Amino acid sequence: MPEINELTLAKELIKFPSVTPADAGAIKFLAKKLKKLGFNCKILEFKDKNKKSKPIKNIYARLGKKIPNLCYAGHTDVVPPGNITDWTVNPFKPTIKNNHLIGRGANDMKSSIACFVSAVEKFLKKRKKFNGSISLLITGDEEGFAINGTKKVVDYLKKKKERINFCIVGEPTNPNKLGEMIKIGRRGSISGTIIITGAQGHVAYPHLSNNPINTLVKICRKLNEQKLDKGNKSFQPSNLEITSINVDNKATNVIPATARAQFNVRFNNLHTSSSLKKKINSIVKNLSRKNKCKFKIDFHVSGESFITKPNKTIYMARDIIKKITRVKPQFSTTGGTSDARFIRKISPCLEFGLVNKTMHKVDECVSIKDLKNLTKIYLNILEDYFK
Repeated sequence: MPEINELTLAKELIKFPSVTPADAGAIKFLAKKLKKLGFNCKILEFKDKNKKSKPIKNIYARLGKKIPNLCYAGHTDVVPPGNITDWTVNPFKPTIKNNHLIGRGANDMKSSIACFVSAVEKFLKKRKKFNGSISLLITGDEEGFAINGTKKVVDYLKKKKERINFCIVGEPTNPNKLGEMIKIGRRGSISGTIIITGAQGHVAYPHLSNNPINTLVKICRKLNEQKLDKGNKSFQPSNLEITSINVDNKATNVIPATARAQFNVRFNNLHTSSSLKKKINSIVKNLSRKNKCKFKIDFHVSGESFITKPNKTIYMARDIIKKITRVKPQFSTTGGTSDARFIRKISPCLEFGLVNKTMHKVDECVSIKDLKNLTKIYLNILEDYFK
C-alpha cells in the first residue's frame, strides 16, 4: 500500500466543502482511508427533534480489540469561508505558497487529522502487532450546534460499553509556534437571552408606560460589574460578556413593550452552570421587580469547566513534543470550548494540534514543516504509548 503522506491527505480533506452541517463526503472518504489500514469503521448519523439541528455524520473507527485503547478525536467540519474574493486562493482548492498549505480547514483541523492518520500508517509499518487498540472519533458537528456530533457519539460508546483509555484531541492549541501549548482542560460556557417586558406607550406620555430598555440597561450594567472570581492556578478569571442588545423598534415616538439582551459566560472550576444561573437569575429578578417589569431568561449550557490532572501519558506527550519542537509546552486551559468537554466524561484527554494563529480567518494556513513535525509527534506518542 502506498504511504499516506500528511500533506497529500490534508489537501484531499480540504477539497471537501464540509461547512457545518454539510458533510460533502468528507466522513465517507476518511472511512475509506481508515478501512485500508485495517480499521473497523462505523459511520454514525444522528438527528434531533430540535429544528435548529440537522442530521450529522460522524465516524468511530477502531483498530484492534485489546486495551489500552488510545483514541484520537477531531472534526471534518469547517466554518464558512466568508467572502471568497478576500482569499488569495479558492478556500476549497488547497494551494501551497511560501511553504504553507492554504485552505479552509488547513489549520482547524483537517491537517491534524491527516497527520494522525499518516502517523498511524507509519506506526503499523513498524508494528503490525501491538498490545492494544487505536481508535478515531471524528465528528462533522464541532463548529456548529454540537448537538448531533461528539456528544451523541460519546453516548453511543457508553451504551456499547466501549472503553477509551486516553484521548488526544487534535485541536490547534499553539498560539504562535508548534510545541507551545497542551490543553489539559477548558472553561465552561453558558449563554443566555434576557427578555424584559414593560408597557408600550407614547414617548410624550412616559408616565403612562414602562420602558423596558431602562431596566435592561440597569441589568446589563449590574451583570457587567460582577467580578465573578480572580481565577486560580489552573484557570484564568471567569468572564461575563454582553454580546447583544436588541429592541427591534423602528418608531422614534413609541416606547417599546420588550427589550432583550444576550450574554455569554466563560467560567472556571470555581463555578458550575447551576450556580451561575442562580446568580444571574437573582440579579435580573431583583432589578425587574424593582422597576415593575416582567422578565424571562433562556439559558444554554455548552459545557462545564473541567481539568485533567497531568498523568504519565500527558507528561510523556509533553516530553515528546519538547524533543521534536525544542519548545517546552505549557499546560493550559485557555481558549474556547472544544469537544473535549464531552470526551472527558469517558476518558482522560489532552488537546494538542497545530498553530491556531489563522484559524477561522481568510487564507487559513499551516506550515508544511509543522505538518511533518506534528506527524512525528503523533507517531512518537503511539510508539511510547504501546511500548
